[in-house]
Amino acid sequence: MTTTDWGSIYKELGARPVINATGSVTMLGGSTPAPEVKEAMERADGAYIPLMELEERAGEAIAKMVDVPAAYITSGAGSALTLATAACMAGDDDARIQQLPDTTGMKNEILIQTRQRYWYDRCLELAGAKLVTFGTSESTSREELEKAIGPNTAAVHYYAVAQEPDPQALPLKDTIEIAHAKGVPVLVDAAGQIYPLDLFGSYVRMGADFQCTAAKYMGSAQSTGLAFGSEDMIRKLALQSFVSYEGRRVRGVGRPQKVARQEMVGAVAAVRRWMTLNHEERLADTEAKCRTMLEPLQGIPGVKAHLMGNIIGHQPYGVTLEVDQAVAGMSCQDVVDRLKAGEPPIWTRVREGDDCIILHAFGLNEGEDKVVGQRIAALFGK
Repeated sequence: MTTTDWGSIYKELGARPVINATGSVTMLGGSTPAPEVKEAMERADGAYIPLMELEERAGEAIAKMVDVPAAYITSGAGSALTLATAACMAGDDDARIQQLPDTTGMKNEILIQTRQRYWYDRCLELAGAKLVTFGTSESTSREELEKAIGPNTAAVHYYAVAQEPDPQALPLKDTIEIAHAKGVPVLVDAAGQIYPLDLFGSYVRMGADFQCTAAKYMGSAQSTGLAFGSEDMIRKLALQSFVSYEGRRVRGVGRPQKVARQEMVGAVAAVRRWMTLNHEERLADTEAKCRTMLEPLQGIPGVKAHLMGNIIGHQPYGVTLEVDQAVAGMSCQDVVDRLKAGEPPIWTRVREGDDCIILHAFGLNEGEDKVVGQRIAALFGK
């Protein structure tokens, strides 16, 4: 619930704090570290440590908990994608590591299904790689991938979203089979694929060479991500990182992507917490907050609001809000704009390609679920 102290540290700087009904978005700060994570980070303040050693030990601990061959902490899922791409091109050749993003003399093409082009595939290009699409916007076949793999193919990328499976995309199992038959690694963006727990790390266990996860979804700091993969892939990925740049004095492209020692131990604590958390209680709490938002939105002319029941992934449940402008007198975007202009501002959004608002409880503090529902209802005079 908002109080007189709510957001005061931002107000002192002349910035406006907001109620976050959008979810775990980077734009609003991504996450609030869990108490166990904050405690671990505070304990890490007490001593310095060589970060190459800490990365190695922390990765070993996380890999054991998640049951994957190897793991590495990065400055986010996007960072993990960039480092993995660099690893596929430069490998463990120090001269090539320092040559990137100039890819002269290297395999530099990352294959991606046309249907799977998305906002964050830009991260694959930052180390100098070239994206090459295969398939069509309607579908992708095995033959199209087989034909697309060529002498300059460094890897095949796959965008995994278990919450919204795409029956027209080439399945990951087929992608791995075809790519590996030609000696090409497979990279999987699985940023939000952390629940059910058997989904967490599952793409590497299936045979992919790499997958990334955004650790913020588990209550870690916003600027932490996880790279899972084969031991060889993670070893080569580490050579591209900021700790290798400083520790080995090899100037890889990962230098700007720092992770603090406090964040590293915080990420370990976040994974430990996630693997032992009572998820039934977590889901019940999230559902209750969503129902609180939903209740005052019922019975408003021109407004349809219902509970989303998908609990897979990092943001379970949610409230879908559809607005008939002809009846309600405003559009979904009008609702978004008016909430943002209010006091305190409430941030929601109409995602590109959608015609509705989805309210999430992930970023809501205690009592803010009630505020969100009442504020939206008030826009329509209820």
